[in-house]
Amino acid sequence: MNPAAITRIRQLVAFLEANQRRLTIDADVHASDVAGLNGDLRRRYEASPDYYHGRPISAEDILTEMAMAGVDMALIWQNPSVTPYTDDPQQNFEALLAANRYVLEAAGRDPEKFIPGGWVDPRACGVEGALRMVETLVTEFGFLFVKMNPAQNRFPIDSEPVRRVTERIVELGAIPAFHFGVDTPFTPAEGLERIAALNPYHPLLAVHMGGGGAGYVEADDLYRQARELGLRRPNIRFALSAKRDTHIESDLITYQLAGEPFSRNLFCASDAPYGRMTWNFGGFRAMFASLQHGARHTDPRLRAQPGVFSEASVQGYLGGNVAEFAIAGYRFLLKVQGGGK
Repeated sequence: MNPAAITRIRQLVAFLEANQRRLTIDADVHASDVAGLNGDLRRRYEASPDYYHGRPISAEDILTEMAMAGVDMALIWQNPSVTPYTDDPQQNFEALLAANRYVLEAAGRDPEKFIPGGWVDPRACGVEGALRMVETLVTEFGFLFVKMNPAQNRFPIDSEPVRRVTERIVELGAIPAFHFGVDTPFTPAEGLERIAALNPYHPLLAVHMGGGGAGYVEADDLYRQARELGLRRPNIRFALSAKRDTHIESDLITYQLAGEPFSRNLFCASDAPYGRMTWNFGGFRAMFASLQHGARHTDPRLRAQPGVFSEASVQGYLGGNVAEFAIAGYRFLLKVQGGGK
């Protein structure tokens, strides 16, 4: 591994270890080089201040939102809506590499604010290009998380290209991450389970826990399947973003009552800019306050076990779980890459 990457990782691990019990961490945020937008992307961005799906935010925008939302750190990766693709896999590779590099540079400027995550696309870049991207992200950039988005980039989550890329991420000691949502047919629960079963003792991160852009009725089945899947496959961690609040609450109650390791496997997140960090973390805090008043809660499980949500467990969901996950992941990554503990 790149010596500079090893140094960055050691410094980040030391910071997380010293502060993990007090940090609030958003586990799903998309950062974009807004100043570098051009062409149609630039014209669309400048046309109106109104929100549109995928409207990008810069690393500086994220820092401003974090300050307003009371969020200390964010796990950031690129925003696929503003990474232009062509019919040329090499051009796509270069565009995605630039987006990943922006994330690296943002984390370099604010190492105690951002946990950098990478992005790879075996469809746009081709399998060989995707494998080359993984090598760069892990061994040169020092990224712990490498994400694929089967929904937006349109490939089945358990397809052979995904399997090959996932295996390479794991071989290098990093953690595969996936968009896992109900917004397209490319990410069914059984597909995620097949990927998780490839390396049952190696963690993976499933972002949205079945959420996404589908309607509430259509989403219900995958929401429940995702909840049950995580109890069968404890190597899956979930970022709770872009999901209906009532199901998020049920996820939290179910996993808290299930105890460890499951209660450590859920992370609060916003999916910014697709969700507002201020709205989401304001809602999370209000939800936890209601969960801590279990005797008066509408869920019968909490009325039967009031007080099950301790201050420590709440802090875990708000950030401690992500910090602990990242610390263990970085230690393993350094061990695999020859950088020590």
